[in-house]
Amino acid sequence: MDLILLSRLQFAMTVFFHFIFVPLTLGLSVLLAIMETMYVRTGSEDYKRMVKFWGKLFLINFALGVVTGITLEFQFGTNWSRYSAYVGDIFGPLLAIEATVAFFLESTFIAVWTFGWNRVGRVMHCASIWIVAAAGSISALWIILANGFMQNPAGFVLRNGRAELESFTDLIANPYAWGEYLHTLASSWMLGGFFVLGISAWHLARGREKEFFTRCVRIAAPFTLAAAILTGYAGHHQGQNVAILQPAKMAAMESHWNTQANAPMNILVWPDQENSRNRIEALPVPGLMSFIAFNDSAAEVKGLSDFAKEDIPPVLPVFLSFRFMAGMGCLFIFIAGWAFLRRRDLSSSPLLMKLLPLLIPLPYLTIMAGWTVAEVGRQPWIVYGLMRTADAASPVPVSSVVISIAAFLAVYSLLGAIDIWLLCKNARKGPEPAAGAQED
Repeated sequence: MDLILLSRLQFAMTVFFHFIFVPLTLGLSVLLAIMETMYVRTGSEDYKRMVKFWGKLFLINFALGVVTGITLEFQFGTNWSRYSAYVGDIFGPLLAIEATVAFFLESTFIAVWTFGWNRVGRVMHCASIWIVAAAGSISALWIILANGFMQNPAGFVLRNGRAELESFTDLIANPYAWGEYLHTLASSWMLGGFFVLGISAWHLARGREKEFFTRCVRIAAPFTLAAAILTGYAGHHQGQNVAILQPAKMAAMESHWNTQANAPMNILVWPDQENSRNRIEALPVPGLMSFIAFNDSAAEVKGLSDFAKEDIPPVLPVFLSFRFMAGMGCLFIFIAGWAFLRRRDLSSSPLLMKLLPLLIPLPYLTIMAGWTVAEVGRQPWIVYGLMRTADAASPVPVSSVVISIAAFLAVYSLLGAIDIWLLCKNARKGPEPAAGAQED
Protein backbone atom coordinates (compact mmCIF):
# COMPACT_ATOMS: atom_id res chain seq x y z
CA MET A 1 0.00 0.00 0.00
CA ASP A 2 1.17 3.54 -0.77
CA LEU A 3 2.39 5.55 2.25
CA ILE A 4 1.58 8.94 0.68
CA LEU A 5 -1.95 7.93 -0.25
CA LEU A 6 -2.62 6.47 3.20
CA SER A 7 -1.29 9.58 4.94
CA ARG A 8 -3.45 11.77 2.71
CA LEU A 9 -6.51 9.63 3.39
CA GLN A 10 -5.95 9.82 7.14
CA PHE A 11 -5.55 13.59 7.11
CA ALA A 12 -8.58 14.00 4.84
CA MET A 13 -10.69 11.79 7.11
CA THR A 14 -9.72 13.63 10.29
CA VAL A 15 -9.95 17.15 8.86
CA PHE A 16 -13.31 16.47 7.21
CA PHE A 17 -14.67 15.01 10.43
CA HIS A 18 -13.41 17.98 12.44
CA PHE A 19 -14.89 20.38 9.92
CA ILE A 20 -18.35 18.94 10.53
CA PHE A 21 -18.35 20.93 13.77
CA VAL A 22 -16.57 24.12 12.68
CA PRO A 23 -19.16 25.71 10.33
CA LEU A 24 -22.05 25.14 12.75
CA THR A 25 -20.01 26.77 15.52
CA LEU A 26 -19.28 29.78 13.30
CA GLY A 27 -22.83 30.12 11.99
CA LEU A 28 -24.88 29.32 15.08
CA SER A 29 -22.80 31.59 17.34
CA VAL A 30 -23.79 34.63 15.25
CA LEU A 31 -27.46 33.65 15.31
CA LEU A 32 -27.27 33.15 19.08
CA ALA A 33 -25.75 36.62 19.43
CA ILE A 34 -28.59 38.13 17.38
CA MET A 35 -31.22 36.27 19.43
CA GLU A 36 -29.70 37.33 22.74
CA THR A 37 -29.47 40.93 21.54
CA MET A 38 -33.22 40.74 20.90
CA TYR A 39 -33.66 39.45 24.46
CA VAL A 40 -31.63 42.32 25.94
CA ARG A 41 -33.51 44.89 23.87
CA THR A 42 -37.04 43.56 24.53
CA GLY A 43 -36.77 41.65 27.79
CA SER A 44 -39.01 38.97 26.26
CA GLU A 45 -38.63 35.57 27.91
CA ASP A 46 -39.30 33.92 24.55
CA TYR A 47 -35.97 35.22 23.28
CA LYS A 48 -34.25 33.98 26.42
CA ARG A 49 -35.77 30.51 25.87
CA MET A 50 -34.66 30.74 22.25
CA VAL A 51 -31.06 31.45 23.26
CA LYS A 52 -31.02 28.61 25.78
CA PHE A 53 -32.53 26.10 23.33
CA TRP A 54 -30.18 26.80 20.44
CA GLY A 55 -27.32 27.41 22.89
CA LYS A 56 -27.57 23.83 24.15
CA LEU A 57 -27.14 22.51 20.60
CA PHE A 58 -24.27 24.94 20.07
CA LEU A 59 -22.41 23.72 23.17
CA ILE A 60 -22.78 20.05 22.18
CA ASN A 61 -21.33 20.84 18.77
CA PHE A 62 -18.51 23.02 20.17
CA ALA A 63 -17.36 20.44 22.73
CA LEU A 64 -16.97 17.69 20.16
CA GLY A 65 -15.31 20.08 17.72
CA VAL A 66 -12.60 20.88 20.29
CA VAL A 67 -11.85 17.19 20.84
CA THR A 68 -11.40 16.45 17.14
CA GLY A 69 -9.43 19.65 16.48
CA ILE A 70 -6.75 18.83 19.08
CA THR A 71 -5.85 15.48 17.50
CA LEU A 72 -5.83 16.97 14.01
CA GLU A 73 -2.79 19.19 14.54
CA PHE A 74 -0.63 16.34 15.89
CA GLN A 75 -0.60 14.84 12.41
CA PHE A 76 1.68 17.60 11.15
CA GLY A 77 4.37 16.05 13.33
CA THR A 78 3.47 12.38 13.01
CA ASN A 79 2.47 11.99 9.35
CA TRP A 80 3.87 15.13 7.71
CA SER A 81 7.15 15.82 9.53
CA ARG A 82 9.06 16.75 6.35
CA TYR A 83 6.37 19.26 5.49
CA SER A 84 6.47 20.67 9.03
CA ALA A 85 10.24 21.05 8.84
CA TYR A 86 9.95 22.81 5.47
CA VAL A 87 7.25 25.36 6.42
CA GLY A 88 7.49 25.40 10.23
CA ASP A 89 8.76 28.98 10.21
CA ILE A 90 5.57 30.01 8.37
CA PHE A 91 3.01 27.79 10.05
CA GLY A 92 4.33 28.21 13.59
CA PRO A 93 3.36 31.88 14.13
CA LEU A 94 -0.06 31.44 12.47
CA LEU A 95 -1.07 28.39 14.51
CA ALA A 96 0.37 29.90 17.70
CA ILE A 97 -1.72 33.05 17.29
CA GLU A 98 -4.82 30.97 16.57
CA ALA A 99 -4.33 28.86 19.71
CA THR A 100 -3.10 31.44 22.22
CA VAL A 101 -5.28 34.37 21.18
CA ALA A 102 -8.41 33.39 19.27
CA PHE A 103 -9.15 29.94 20.68
CA PHE A 104 -8.45 30.87 24.31
CA LEU A 105 -10.57 34.01 23.93
CA GLU A 106 -13.40 31.93 22.47
CA SER A 107 -13.14 29.26 25.18
CA THR A 108 -12.99 31.78 28.02
CA PHE A 109 -16.09 33.64 26.96
CA ILE A 110 -17.98 30.44 26.19
CA ALA A 111 -17.46 29.64 29.88
CA VAL A 112 -18.71 33.12 30.86
CA TRP A 113 -21.74 32.72 28.61
CA THR A 114 -22.54 29.15 29.69
CA PHE A 115 -22.26 29.67 33.44
CA GLY A 116 -23.00 33.38 33.59
CA TRP A 117 -26.80 33.28 33.50
CA ASN A 118 -28.00 35.19 36.61
CA ARG A 119 -24.33 35.77 37.58
CA VAL A 120 -23.44 38.62 35.23
CA GLY A 121 -25.64 41.38 33.88
CA ARG A 122 -27.68 40.98 30.72
CA VAL A 123 -25.48 43.27 28.67
CA MET A 124 -22.27 41.51 29.75
CA HIS A 125 -23.83 38.12 29.11
CA CYS A 126 -24.89 39.21 25.64
CA ALA A 127 -21.46 40.72 24.97
CA SER A 128 -19.85 37.39 25.84
CA ILE A 129 -21.64 35.52 23.04
CA TRP A 130 -20.73 38.27 20.57
CA ILE A 131 -17.10 37.86 21.67
CA VAL A 132 -17.43 34.08 21.17
CA ALA A 133 -18.75 34.63 17.65
CA ALA A 134 -15.98 37.11 16.82
CA ALA A 135 -13.25 34.93 18.34
CA GLY A 136 -14.46 31.90 16.39
CA SER A 137 -14.24 33.87 13.15
CA ILE A 138 -10.78 35.16 14.09
CA SER A 139 -9.67 31.61 14.89
CA ALA A 140 -10.83 30.45 11.46
CA LEU A 141 -8.92 33.34 9.86
CA TRP A 142 -5.51 32.21 11.17
CA ILE A 143 -6.12 28.62 10.11
CA ILE A 144 -7.15 29.74 6.63
CA LEU A 145 -4.15 32.07 6.37
CA ALA A 146 -2.01 28.97 6.94
CA ASN A 147 -3.93 27.09 4.27
CA GLY A 148 -3.71 30.11 2.01
CA PHE A 149 0.07 29.90 2.12
CA MET A 150 -0.18 26.31 0.90
CA GLN A 151 -2.37 27.49 -1.98
CA ASN A 152 -0.48 30.68 -2.86
CA PRO A 153 2.88 31.01 -1.05
CA ALA A 154 3.60 34.60 0.00
CA GLY A 155 5.86 36.47 2.41
CA PHE A 156 8.67 33.87 2.43
CA VAL A 157 12.20 33.33 1.25
CA LEU A 158 13.88 30.00 0.48
CA ARG A 159 16.87 29.65 2.78
CA ASN A 160 18.74 26.67 4.21
CA GLY A 161 16.56 24.27 2.24
CA ARG A 162 13.28 25.49 3.77
CA ALA A 163 10.72 28.27 3.49
CA GLU A 164 11.43 30.98 6.05
CA LEU A 165 9.22 33.92 6.95
CA GLU A 166 10.39 37.18 5.42
CA SER A 167 7.29 39.43 5.45
CA PHE A 168 4.50 38.80 7.94
CA THR A 169 2.51 41.55 6.24
CA ASP A 170 2.65 39.78 2.86
CA LEU A 171 1.77 36.49 4.55
CA ILE A 172 -1.42 37.80 6.13
CA ALA A 173 -2.37 39.93 3.09
CA ASN A 174 -2.47 36.87 0.81
CA PRO A 175 -5.41 37.48 -1.59
CA TYR A 176 -6.06 33.76 -2.03
CA ALA A 177 -6.40 33.28 1.74
CA TRP A 178 -8.81 36.21 2.15
CA GLY A 179 -11.01 34.97 -0.70
CA GLU A 180 -11.00 31.51 0.87
CA TYR A 181 -11.83 33.00 4.27
CA LEU A 182 -14.81 35.01 3.07
CA HIS A 183 -16.19 32.00 1.22
CA THR A 184 -15.74 29.75 4.27
CA LEU A 185 -17.25 32.24 6.71
CA ALA A 186 -20.29 33.01 4.53
CA SER A 187 -20.98 29.31 3.89
CA SER A 188 -20.74 28.63 7.63
CA TRP A 189 -23.29 31.35 8.37
CA MET A 190 -25.54 29.84 5.72
CA LEU A 191 -25.18 26.38 7.26
CA GLY A 192 -26.10 27.74 10.69
CA GLY A 193 -29.15 29.39 9.19
CA PHE A 194 -30.35 26.23 7.48
CA PHE A 195 -29.76 24.30 10.72
CA VAL A 196 -32.13 26.64 12.59
CA LEU A 197 -34.66 26.70 9.74
CA GLY A 198 -34.67 22.91 9.41
CA ILE A 199 -35.25 22.17 13.09
CA SER A 200 -37.82 24.96 13.38
CA ALA A 201 -39.71 23.62 10.35
CA TRP A 202 -39.69 20.11 11.86
CA HIS A 203 -41.40 21.39 15.02
CA LEU A 204 -43.83 23.62 13.14
CA ALA A 205 -44.91 20.69 10.93
CA ARG A 206 -45.93 18.92 14.13
CA GLY A 207 -47.72 21.92 15.61
CA ARG A 208 -45.24 22.37 18.45
CA GLU A 209 -44.46 25.79 19.95
CA LYS A 210 -45.78 27.56 16.86
CA GLU A 211 -45.13 31.11 18.08
CA PHE A 212 -41.66 30.24 19.39
CA PHE A 213 -40.41 28.52 16.24
CA THR A 214 -42.05 31.09 13.96
CA ARG A 215 -39.94 33.72 15.71
CA CYS A 216 -36.87 31.54 15.12
CA VAL A 217 -37.72 31.36 11.42
CA ARG A 218 -38.25 35.11 11.21
CA ILE A 219 -34.73 35.64 12.56
CA ALA A 220 -33.02 32.83 10.62
CA ALA A 221 -34.65 33.28 7.20
CA PRO A 222 -33.24 36.73 6.27
CA PHE A 223 -29.91 35.78 7.82
CA THR A 224 -29.75 32.60 5.73
CA LEU A 225 -30.73 34.33 2.51
CA ALA A 226 -28.09 37.03 2.98
CA ALA A 227 -25.47 34.39 3.81
CA ALA A 228 -26.42 32.26 0.78
CA ILE A 229 -26.10 35.24 -1.58
CA LEU A 230 -22.78 36.24 0.03
CA THR A 231 -21.56 32.65 -0.31
CA GLY A 232 -22.31 32.71 -4.03
CA TYR A 233 -20.54 36.04 -4.49
CA ALA A 234 -17.53 34.92 -2.45
CA GLY A 235 -17.35 31.66 -4.39
CA HIS A 236 -17.34 33.52 -7.70
CA HIS A 237 -14.64 35.89 -6.45
CA GLN A 238 -12.51 32.99 -5.22
CA GLY A 239 -12.95 31.21 -8.53
CA GLN A 240 -11.38 34.22 -10.21
CA ASN A 241 -8.48 34.07 -7.75
CA VAL A 242 -8.01 30.43 -8.72
CA ALA A 243 -8.05 31.28 -12.43
CA ILE A 244 -5.15 33.72 -11.90
CA LEU A 245 -3.12 31.94 -9.21
CA GLN A 246 -3.82 28.24 -9.89
CA PRO A 247 -4.78 27.88 -13.56
CA ALA A 248 -4.37 24.07 -13.48
CA LYS A 249 -6.97 23.83 -10.73
CA MET A 250 -9.29 26.14 -12.66
CA ALA A 251 -8.97 23.96 -15.75
CA ALA A 252 -9.64 20.81 -13.68
CA MET A 253 -12.74 22.41 -12.13
CA GLU A 254 -14.22 22.75 -15.62
CA SER A 255 -12.43 19.78 -17.24
CA HIS A 256 -11.04 22.25 -19.75
CA TRP A 257 -8.28 20.69 -21.88
CA ASN A 258 -7.40 23.10 -24.69
CA THR A 259 -6.26 26.69 -24.17
CA GLN A 260 -8.58 29.07 -25.97
CA ALA A 261 -10.09 32.53 -25.95
CA ASN A 262 -13.86 32.92 -25.69
CA ALA A 263 -13.84 29.58 -23.85
CA PRO A 264 -17.29 28.00 -23.63
CA MET A 265 -18.77 26.26 -20.61
CA ASN A 266 -20.28 22.89 -21.47
CA ILE A 267 -23.37 21.99 -19.48
CA LEU A 268 -22.85 18.25 -19.97
CA VAL A 269 -19.28 17.03 -19.44
CA TRP A 270 -17.56 13.81 -18.40
CA PRO A 271 -13.75 13.93 -18.08
CA ASP A 272 -11.39 11.34 -19.56
CA GLN A 273 -8.06 12.25 -17.97
CA GLU A 274 -6.25 9.18 -19.27
CA ASN A 275 -6.73 10.41 -22.85
CA SER A 276 -6.55 14.15 -22.05
CA ARG A 277 -10.05 14.89 -23.29
CA ASN A 278 -13.70 14.80 -22.33
CA ARG A 279 -15.64 11.66 -23.07
CA ILE A 280 -18.86 13.69 -23.10
CA GLU A 281 -18.97 17.37 -24.06
CA ALA A 282 -22.33 18.89 -24.95
CA LEU A 283 -24.53 22.00 -24.69
CA PRO A 284 -21.76 24.64 -24.78
CA VAL A 285 -22.46 28.24 -23.71
CA PRO A 286 -20.00 30.36 -25.75
CA GLY A 287 -17.64 32.55 -23.75
CA LEU A 288 -19.18 31.69 -20.38
CA MET A 289 -16.07 30.07 -18.88
CA SER A 290 -13.95 33.05 -19.93
CA PHE A 291 -16.48 35.47 -18.47
CA ILE A 292 -16.77 33.63 -15.16
CA ALA A 293 -13.00 33.35 -14.80
CA PHE A 294 -11.98 36.83 -15.90
CA ASN A 295 -15.15 38.94 -16.32
CA ASP A 296 -14.36 38.99 -20.03
CA SER A 297 -16.00 36.61 -22.49
CA ALA A 298 -13.06 37.05 -24.88
CA ALA A 299 -10.39 36.16 -22.30
CA GLU A 300 -8.09 33.20 -22.82
CA VAL A 301 -8.47 30.27 -20.40
CA LYS A 302 -5.50 27.95 -20.10
CA GLY A 303 -6.25 24.27 -20.72
CA LEU A 304 -4.92 21.20 -18.93
CA SER A 305 -3.02 20.07 -22.03
CA ASP A 306 -0.63 22.99 -21.52
CA PHE A 307 0.57 21.55 -18.21
CA ALA A 308 2.99 18.66 -17.69
CA LYS A 309 1.05 15.47 -16.94
CA GLU A 310 2.73 15.14 -13.55
CA ASP A 311 1.42 18.62 -12.61
CA ILE A 312 -2.25 17.98 -13.48
CA PRO A 313 -4.52 17.34 -10.47
CA PRO A 314 -7.03 14.45 -10.39
CA VAL A 315 -9.64 15.91 -12.73
CA LEU A 316 -12.76 13.83 -12.06
CA PRO A 317 -13.07 14.41 -8.27
CA VAL A 318 -12.26 18.11 -8.67
CA PHE A 319 -14.72 18.54 -11.53
CA LEU A 320 -17.57 16.64 -9.82
CA SER A 321 -17.01 18.38 -6.48
CA PHE A 322 -17.05 21.79 -8.13
CA ARG A 323 -20.22 21.07 -10.12
CA PHE A 324 -21.94 19.75 -6.99
CA MET A 325 -20.87 22.80 -4.95
CA ALA A 326 -21.99 25.27 -7.60
CA GLY A 327 -25.33 23.51 -8.15
CA MET A 328 -26.06 23.34 -4.42
CA GLY A 329 -25.16 27.01 -4.06
CA CYS A 330 -27.88 27.96 -6.53
CA LEU A 331 -30.35 25.65 -4.77
CA PHE A 332 -29.57 27.20 -1.38
CA ILE A 333 -30.25 30.73 -2.64
CA PHE A 334 -33.59 29.56 -4.04
CA ILE A 335 -34.65 27.72 -0.86
CA ALA A 336 -33.45 30.54 1.41
CA GLY A 337 -35.41 33.04 -0.69
CA TRP A 338 -38.50 30.85 -0.47
CA ALA A 339 -38.14 30.60 3.31
CA PHE A 340 -37.69 34.38 3.53
CA LEU A 341 -40.94 34.98 1.65
CA ARG A 342 -42.80 32.50 3.91
CA ARG A 343 -40.99 33.42 7.14
CA ARG A 344 -44.14 34.71 8.88
CA ASP A 345 -46.09 31.50 8.35
CA LEU A 346 -44.25 28.41 7.09
CA SER A 347 -47.46 26.41 7.36
CA SER A 348 -48.64 28.19 4.20
CA SER A 349 -45.98 26.15 2.33
CA PRO A 350 -46.28 22.51 3.46
CA LEU A 351 -43.69 21.43 0.88
CA LEU A 352 -41.14 23.91 2.21
CA MET A 353 -41.76 22.70 5.77
CA LYS A 354 -41.00 19.15 4.63
CA LEU A 355 -37.93 20.15 2.63
CA LEU A 356 -36.12 22.27 5.21
CA PRO A 357 -35.39 19.46 7.72
CA LEU A 358 -34.21 17.21 4.87
CA LEU A 359 -31.85 19.94 3.65
CA ILE A 360 -29.87 20.14 6.91
CA PRO A 361 -27.10 17.72 5.73
CA LEU A 362 -26.69 19.37 2.31
CA PRO A 363 -24.73 22.49 3.37
CA TYR A 364 -22.30 20.18 5.21
CA LEU A 365 -21.78 18.07 2.08
CA THR A 366 -21.44 21.18 -0.08
CA ILE A 367 -18.77 22.70 2.15
CA MET A 368 -16.89 19.39 2.08
CA ALA A 369 -17.11 19.43 -1.72
CA GLY A 370 -15.65 22.94 -1.72
CA TRP A 371 -12.69 21.84 0.38
CA THR A 372 -12.23 18.85 -1.93
CA VAL A 373 -11.89 21.29 -4.83
CA ALA A 374 -9.40 23.40 -2.85
CA GLU A 375 -7.21 20.56 -1.59
CA VAL A 376 -7.39 17.89 -4.30
CA GLY A 377 -7.21 20.59 -6.97
CA ARG A 378 -3.86 21.74 -5.52
CA GLN A 379 -2.26 18.33 -6.09
CA PRO A 380 0.43 17.21 -6.70
CA TRP A 381 1.64 20.14 -4.59
CA ILE A 382 1.33 20.37 -0.82
CA VAL A 383 2.72 23.92 -1.08
CA TYR A 384 1.78 25.13 -4.54
CA GLY A 385 4.82 25.37 -6.80
CA LEU A 386 7.27 24.80 -3.92
CA MET A 387 6.88 21.35 -2.37
CA ARG A 388 5.27 18.22 -3.72
CA THR A 389 3.02 16.11 -1.53
CA ALA A 390 5.22 13.07 -2.24
CA ASP A 391 8.17 14.86 -0.57
CA ALA A 392 6.24 15.94 2.53
CA ALA A 393 5.22 12.75 4.32
CA SER A 394 7.00 11.30 7.35
CA PRO A 395 9.21 8.26 6.69
CA VAL A 396 7.12 5.92 8.86
CA PRO A 397 6.08 2.30 8.28
CA VAL A 398 2.93 1.81 6.25
CA SER A 399 1.60 -0.44 9.01
CA SER A 400 1.72 2.46 11.48
CA VAL A 401 -0.49 4.61 9.26
CA VAL A 402 -2.92 1.73 8.69
CA ILE A 403 -3.25 1.21 12.45
CA SER A 404 -3.74 4.93 13.12
CA ILE A 405 -6.39 5.17 10.37
CA ALA A 406 -8.28 2.27 11.93
CA ALA A 407 -8.01 3.85 15.39
CA PHE A 408 -9.19 7.27 14.17
CA LEU A 409 -12.04 5.66 12.25
CA ALA A 410 -13.25 3.78 15.33
CA VAL A 411 -13.00 6.76 17.71
CA TYR A 412 -14.45 9.26 15.27
CA SER A 413 -17.33 6.97 14.37
CA LEU A 414 -18.17 6.76 18.06
CA LEU A 415 -17.87 10.54 18.50
CA GLY A 416 -19.98 11.13 15.40
CA ALA A 417 -22.70 8.81 16.65
CA ILE A 418 -22.70 10.56 20.04
CA ASP A 419 -22.89 13.99 18.40
CA ILE A 420 -25.80 13.04 16.13
CA TRP A 421 -27.64 11.33 18.99
CA LEU A 422 -27.23 14.30 21.35
CA LEU A 423 -28.17 16.87 18.71
CA CYS A 424 -31.23 14.90 17.58
CA LYS A 425 -32.34 14.19 21.14
CA ASN A 426 -32.14 17.83 22.24
CA ALA A 427 -33.46 19.22 18.95
CA ARG A 428 -36.52 16.95 19.11
CA LYS A 429 -37.11 17.81 22.75
CA GLY A 430 -37.56 21.48 21.96
CA PRO A 431 -37.20 24.43 24.32
CA GLU A 432 -37.89 24.33 28.01
CA PRO A 433 -41.51 25.25 28.86
CA ALA A 434 -42.18 28.94 29.39
CA ALA A 435 -42.34 30.13 32.98
CA GLY A 436 -45.76 29.22 34.40
CA ALA A 437 -46.64 26.98 31.44
CA GLN A 438 -47.86 23.45 31.97
CA GLU A 439 -45.96 20.59 30.36
CA ASP A 440 -47.88 18.51 27.82
